Amino acid sequence: MVMMISNNDSEYKEIKMGNYDLFFKKPYEILYNINDFLISLWFFLGSVCFLFDNWRNIGIWIFIIASAQLGIRPLIRIIHSIHLKRYVKKYNDNQSTK
Repeated sequence: MVMMISNNDSEYKEIKMGNYDLFFKKPYEILYNINDFLISLWFFLGSVCFLFDNWRNIGIWIFIIASAQLGIRPLIRIIHSIHLKRYVKKYNDNQSTK
């Protein structure tokens, strides 16, 4: 495994790990895309519900669900960052003990 960490400034680290980039990026990218698709589906269904007077309350609840799900988007990125940071720390700890 090749791992390069370059410090462009004190706050930013660029990490290149070859095939391991897929390990971290792909599952989170899939989750992010599924979440985006569901958000668009909820907003579409909520909009259709608003076309009919009897379905407006259901439409309101669907919009609430979609709005709450918008909060999941940054949460997926935060979890991804934490997971990557822990992995890099574990890798660096293993390298320093060798």
